[in-house]
Amino acid sequence: MNIGEIAKRAGVSRSTVSYALTGRRPVSPETKQRILAVIDELGYRPNAAARALKEGRTRTIGLVIPPASTRLTDMQLGFVASVVDAAARADLDVLLSPSGGEHDRSFERVVTGQRVDGVIVMEIRLEDDRVARLMASGLPFVGIGRTRDPDGMSWVDLDYETLIARCVHHLADLGHRDIALVNRSAELVAAGYGPGHRARAGFDRALAERGLRGVAVCCADDAQAGQACTEHLLAEHPELTAIATVNEAAAAGVYHALARTGREVPRDFSIVGVAARHWAENLHPPLTAADVPAVELGAHAVDLLLGRIADPAAPHRHLLLAPPISLRATTGPARP
Repeated sequence: MNIGEIAKRAGVSRSTVSYALTGRRPVSPETKQRILAVIDELGYRPNAAARALKEGRTRTIGLVIPPASTRLTDMQLGFVASVVDAAARADLDVLLSPSGGEHDRSFERVVTGQRVDGVIVMEIRLEDDRVARLMASGLPFVGIGRTRDPDGMSWVDLDYETLIARCVHHLADLGHRDIALVNRSAELVAAGYGPGHRARAGFDRALAERGLRGVAVCCADDAQAGQACTEHLLAEHPELTAIATVNEAAAAGVYHALARTGREVPRDFSIVGVAARHWAENLHPPLTAADVPAVELGAHAVDLLLGRIADPAAPHRHLLLAPPISLRATTGPARP
């Protein structure tokens, strides 16, 4: 069944049927109702490819994720799920595309292949070739994260510098004087990963403001690395009484290391971080943390992208979030 048959049965032109389906031109309520009745009778469903061709839209957005060889953290999975859910509410499909190394060909196909109406990019670096490529292509895009000089793009992000500074101030208020930062992996930080650099900046600033002593280390994104990293920290710096972290994937390993070295949380040692809420709540004991609003960030990213697609010349919009610290069971007064 096609538009021509619908037009014939409804007694209207093919263009009128098209306008009634797309809304590109007004159609009288009576005529539209007659067309819809015929469509219901015939069980017509417009061909998606044909509709995209006529509208100049694919009704698909791209979501550029870290390489497929990298296990996504719980927070990253939260971003993916929130973007997919928000896109579905807008009647959009999502094309996932890994990027980096051997996956750059996939990213290039998304940029040049007319497969998507726009792109959301995750895990942005301070200097990011993907952002530069998208700017040059003219394809509408939005970042979950931002570059060093982000005014030329639309983005949503967490204020990692402020969040880690708040974590340090919280620990200082409890009397902790020797604090460690467990950051993301050395490879990510060396590559200019924005959250890692901003977390370190917030850590150093808060230490200086409160006159504290601190040490910062990088740690791979898994529990085993978290345990090894923490055991090394405690051996090299036995004066430490607290850890702040942006590496939620390593947090369980931090717990194991503290238990293995006879430190009870929070009686002997405190931990605070930035993490997905359900992840923090399901640790034992539950982690005191700034809860990442992944659903909100993903929904805002889709909303910004729809605005860019509708009006690519509109001014860029930015959203920087700094959720409060949720006090749970991993921070307590420093012991003398």
